[in-house]
Amino acid sequence: MQAYTGTLSAKTIWGKIVLYLKEHRQIALHVACGDITDVRLDGENLVINIEDGMMLNLLTEGKRELESAIRWQGLDLNIVINVKKIEKTAEEQDIEKLKQIFGESLIIKGGR
Repeated sequence: MQAYTGTLSAKTIWGKIVLYLKEHRQIALHVACGDITDVRLDGENLVINIEDGMMLNLLTEGKRELESAIRWQGLDLNIVINVKKIEKTAEEQDIEKLKQIFGESLIIKGGR
């Protein structure tokens, strides 16, 4: 079976997955997936981009339910979970470098 995604967007597919999880009482997974907005289609893959390692564990454990939600839509897509690396700002990099140089004696004012 081929994945038919001609007029479907990744966001539409993802929204139906979240709905499926709610209807099938997968509450923790439903709530977590409801916060995910960075999804895309890449060929036969539904790529889920996340920033949190804890989210990775939850999605990995719930992968069977996610796959069921895709089949429920009549689609044949693979689920790919991508953990995005969060780039540090130049300011954060500078502070990190100063902490390495000065260690515990560095005092940073302004909430950092």
